[in-house]
Amino acid sequence: TDSIPPQKVQQELKLSPLPKRAKRTYLAMDKDKEVIGYVIPVFRANHDVVRGLMEAQEEDVTEEGINYVAMRNLFVREAREALDVKVEKKTRTKYVRESAERLEVNRTMDEWAEFRKKMNPDNLTHRPEFIVKPRGQTVWEGKTVKLHCTVAGWPKPKIAWYKNNVLIDAKAHPEKYTVESNYNMHSLEIKNCDFFDTAQYHISALNVKGESSCVATIVVKRFQEDEESVPLDSKPRMSLYGFCAEHGVTFETTIIDKFEVAFGSEGETLSLGCTVIIFPTVKRYQPDVVWYRNSVPLKPSKWVHTHWSGERATLTLVHLNKEDEGLYTLRINTKSGFETYSAYVFVRDAEVEVEGVPVAPLDVRCHDANKDYVVVTWKQPAVEGSSAILGYYIDRCEVGTHHWAQCNDNPVKYARFPVTGLVEGRSYIFRVRAVNSAGVSRPSRVSEPVVAMDPSDRAPGPSAPWTGMIKFTEEEPTVGVVPGEPSDVMVTEATKSYVVLAWKPPVQRGHEGVMYYIEKCMSGTDTWQRVNTAMPVKSPRFALFDLAEGKSYSFRVRCCNSAGVGEPSVSTGEITVADKLDLPSAPGNPVATRNTDTSVVVSWGASKGVTQLVGYYIDCSVVGTDVWMPCNNKPVKQTRFVCHGLTTGVNYVFRIKAVNAAGYSQSSPNSDAVVVKAAISVPGKPTGVTLLEAVKDYMVLGWTEPANNGGADIRGYFVDYRTVKGNIVGKWHEMNLKAENLKENVFYEFQVRAVNMAGVSKGSVPSAPLECKEWTITVPGAPVGLHVLEVRDTSVVVLWEPPLFDGRSPVNGYYLDIKEASAGEEGWKAVHEKTNKMKYMKVTGLKAGTSYVFRVRAQNIAGVGKPSATLGPILAQTRPGTKDIYVDVDDDGVISMVFECSEMKEGSEFVWSKNYQAITDTSRLTITHERGKSRAIFNSPSLDDLGTFSCVVTNTDGISSSYTLTEEGLKRLLDISHDHKFPVIPFKNEMAMELLEKGRVRFWTQVEKCTSACQVDYVFNDVIITQGKKYTMNFDKSTGIIEMFMDSLEVTDEGTFTFNLVDGKAKGTTSLVLIGDEFRELQKKSEFARAEWVRKQGPHFVEYLDFTVTPQCDVLLKCKISKKDAGIYEVFLSDDRGKDKSTFNLTDAGYQAVMNELFRVIANSSSEIQVTSTEHGIILYSMVTHYNEDLRVGWLHKDAKIAASERVKSGVTGEQLWLKINEPTEKDKGKYTMDIFDGKDGVKRVFDLTGKDRARVVGGLPDVVAIQEGKSLNLTGNVWGDPAPEVSWTKNEKALVSDEHLMLKFEHGKFASITITAVTTSDSGKYALLVKNKYGAEAGEFTVSILENVSVDMALVPLISSLAL
Repeated sequence: TDSIPPQKVQQELKLSPLPKRAKRTYLAMDKDKEVIGYVIPVFRANHDVVRGLMEAQEEDVTEEGINYVAMRNLFVREAREALDVKVEKKTRTKYVRESAERLEVNRTMDEWAEFRKKMNPDNLTHRPEFIVKPRGQTVWEGKTVKLHCTVAGWPKPKIAWYKNNVLIDAKAHPEKYTVESNYNMHSLEIKNCDFFDTAQYHISALNVKGESSCVATIVVKRFQEDEESVPLDSKPRMSLYGFCAEHGVTFETTIIDKFEVAFGSEGETLSLGCTVIIFPTVKRYQPDVVWYRNSVPLKPSKWVHTHWSGERATLTLVHLNKEDEGLYTLRINTKSGFETYSAYVFVRDAEVEVEGVPVAPLDVRCHDANKDYVVVTWKQPAVEGSSAILGYYIDRCEVGTHHWAQCNDNPVKYARFPVTGLVEGRSYIFRVRAVNSAGVSRPSRVSEPVVAMDPSDRAPGPSAPWTGMIKFTEEEPTVGVVPGEPSDVMVTEATKSYVVLAWKPPVQRGHEGVMYYIEKCMSGTDTWQRVNTAMPVKSPRFALFDLAEGKSYSFRVRCCNSAGVGEPSVSTGEITVADKLDLPSAPGNPVATRNTDTSVVVSWGASKGVTQLVGYYIDCSVVGTDVWMPCNNKPVKQTRFVCHGLTTGVNYVFRIKAVNAAGYSQSSPNSDAVVVKAAISVPGKPTGVTLLEAVKDYMVLGWTEPANNGGADIRGYFVDYRTVKGNIVGKWHEMNLKAENLKENVFYEFQVRAVNMAGVSKGSVPSAPLECKEWTITVPGAPVGLHVLEVRDTSVVVLWEPPLFDGRSPVNGYYLDIKEASAGEEGWKAVHEKTNKMKYMKVTGLKAGTSYVFRVRAQNIAGVGKPSATLGPILAQTRPGTKDIYVDVDDDGVISMVFECSEMKEGSEFVWSKNYQAITDTSRLTITHERGKSRAIFNSPSLDDLGTFSCVVTNTDGISSSYTLTEEGLKRLLDISHDHKFPVIPFKNEMAMELLEKGRVRFWTQVEKCTSACQVDYVFNDVIITQGKKYTMNFDKSTGIIEMFMDSLEVTDEGTFTFNLVDGKAKGTTSLVLIGDEFRELQKKSEFARAEWVRKQGPHFVEYLDFTVTPQCDVLLKCKISKKDAGIYEVFLSDDRGKDKSTFNLTDAGYQAVMNELFRVIANSSSEIQVTSTEHGIILYSMVTHYNEDLRVGWLHKDAKIAASERVKSGVTGEQLWLKINEPTEKDKGKYTMDIFDGKDGVKRVFDLTGKDRARVVGGLPDVVAIQEGKSLNLTGNVWGDPAPEVSWTKNEKALVSDEHLMLKFEHGKFASITITAVTTSDSGKYALLVKNKYGAEAGEFTVSILENVSVDMALVPLISSLAL
């Protein structure tokens, strides 16, 4: 050994090829004695610890053998010498030779030591040895576990306990750990275990001869793994810490605003959060906030975001996948302890794009990665689709690219696949898709990236202890050496699709890397075939595909490098190509039990003999259907699971299937049907324990029953008592309801417990100390049982029970007092002045949001007694969703009262009462219950039913309501009931009669409403008449008009006409009486109308001969005829002097001459053509004094006749002749002519539209404008038209007027603008720009939306940020 200067030592340290702290004791070597790694001891001590250990041993050992002294001195000397640095340079050959010699010497020394130990065991020191090793245990949460072991060794070993390699300091945490050591027996006691105590526990024994250790595993199981709630008043568990000396306080942690069981779908973002209160508040102190999924701590990633605002802890799961499903736990660690809260998160599958395809697989992982090889595993999905899954496709993608390549051509059935052909040094991610007969699923979430490289190059091993010696080795030249054969060739996986081989690299390989050829040989032959002829593989792993199923093969491996191919390895022996992993067996029968209103606990027997179990899937189905739905989308390994998200009150059955890499098991048998509703629990605590009566040796107690009966009837109560002397209280003792055999003038406290079929409740708050002393007062005792119903914003109903002690005379009334809860004793005031004889009272006039307290005093002839125990505080506030009793009258006229409740719980019932007393006379009311609704039906409503009816829902927070039935209200309801029992069809008009042309008579009426089933009977004098020659009937049910026609009225038609209607239960009747003079007058009118119609069928006068006097005082005789009355007319004039006749031929030429003169007058009366605009276009028109249908009018455009179309039409309205042009275009410009026939050439009216444009909005206005409140809005619209159009603006079809807030402008005849300054939400609406000239009009519409400003309190920014996550 050569000495080296210190500077040289530092240089050599940097160049050392071996770890700096190498020590031969911890070197791990292969068969050729080559250093390949290090073994790390469980317990390692430095020299100071060893010295202390030795000094401690010297105090315990009185007699030391010479061997012990020699070994101690040697140990100390070696420790001192280890401080000197020595450097020695050796060749590898020399190093291997010395190592072999050293091993031989050590073996000889060990044999000699064993011999001397046998010869003289008492005087020879020896290293610690475990005689009895600690055993691993599995315990329930909350239990205490104890590990035991026995250790031998001399000198006496020093013992240390570790949890997951972390030293346990039992003295610092005595509330959690207790360590004992007696006579070489050692124990570790762990108290109040929780699931965080699940760990590996090491015990290390050390003395001067060496160190030994043993490991035991503790598994803590939670009885209810999906515990969802922790009482807010529970104390923090001081599991790890106690009093915090650093801050001088004990921190108490409370978790409120807890997240509940959550449901999400794949692709969504879900946030969980809790508010954390830590008391007391210490400045700058922050707790340690940790989130867990299935007891595994979560680390922030692209999928998981955590946030702690100082008050609220938030966990955000970005882009949910089924891998995110599980039990989430929030743990708050402080210096004084920790507090946890857990709830389950379910992740549903996203909607499939193609019906029937399976859902995506999950939990894709990479294993056994090597230079060009990796094994990909995954878990099968819960839903296979419309048919069984045929297999899976595996895709890979090189990190940094977006190209996915499919790794397998044919689907693989196993949930495990070896991927080959990777490029060394590159990183890859993988995904998996399932396929069935319907198609391929969506891909799974991608795996974590994996690097294709040799595992030995992936990360350096742990460093060994520093020995003070640095050794150099030199590699011998190996260039040109053919590598040796691989060893330990074995088949690690074998399925009918592929076989995976693994082996160890050869010992002789040198610096040059080696590659491998794989050869196979079919059973029964001696021919070996090289599998990878084209390219040798770099990894000591290889997957062989395309093997014949059911055939047997042998395999071997050869190494190669640049020098050549080495010798083959030893053959694996015959391997049959078949599935080695069987499908799991069906799980045992599932048992479903009630849990909550939306969940059920399902437990089952584990699958027997299953290998590599992945977990279980639970399916549920509504009874009566064959539709199965998954309860979990991530397999669970335990045999108990809480299925959430079920529908309350529905019957479900459940089944289980197991899954491993080979696939799914058969489903278990279906469970028995179970109704989803809350399980029965123990009742709540009774309240208000008071003294009702006191005698010499006993007292009578009273209390208020629990608000929550636990879903089952209260079966009874237990009463406990204890004595009180000053501030000293005695032990609790049980007694009966009557506190008997008590001692007079002694004070006692009492507490009460309620019991139902589920168990006994917690004790009530102890009563005030009560003295056992006989009452001698004359006034009544205090009323008891105060409670409230129908709590609203401004009213509440207070009820009570009479006192048990009436005094000297019976109770004749009560007084109710009230005060605000925040007021002092002087704030009490009476609710009423006169005595109330009822045991209830409705208090009105309360202030919403104010809390009140109440008390009641009883009165008898002697006076008013003591007030009752105070009731309250009661908050005057109407609960959200509160409903009141309403009265319903059905179609049959049945009157009932209805009360609905949406917060029904297990065991909740509707209880009806009258005047707040139980209804004993069931003959008056019939009560029925539906889901969440109760109906009280009046059997025979009468004055006996007057009063206040109330309904209370039990096992709730006092949900109740009342309805007061008064005499006036009863009368109104009876009228409505009668109308419903005997409904009448309402008529808009009663039957009427009118005379038509030809003398026909029409009888008609109209009903307000009717159905399509309505029928009508037509009756005359109580005889139904039908349609025929005399009668014609018609009933238009869409309008409700009923008609009957008669051609004429005869003498026999005198009487009563009736329409009888029937529409379901409803009926209606209307009649018309035609008799006497009224009938005869109508008959005459009918006959006259008939005769007139007959007269007008031939030539007739429209107006009979009459006279008129002209301005020239000429008397003209005139008459009026129609065109069809053309003929020869004669006028006869006669008197006493004689007679004369005048004839006028009004046929042919004579008639035409008259008409031509008429046309001339009309044509000459026409006005000039004018134009007007409409919303559709323009109208050209001319007015005349009269119009005759035979008058010919024609329209021309540019001297060409205009053809009628949908766009261009002509016609006459009254005395207006018009031409309508809809949506005029450039082609419509030009000269328009109206030609009116005047008997000769015609009269023409001309109008020129050349160069004229209809008003239009040609642009500039958007469809929608969104602007922030307080900003200014300015819009400009471009308009066009000749002549220049008129412009106006409207908002919501109402005209706008310019003012300071809203300015309207029209500039240069082309630009119309609107400006709104400082817009507000009232400016939102639909606006329009209207333009109009004489050739047309148009509207440009747009919508204005105002965005409100949102002010953010900066103190809330962290909270908002966490919620946004």
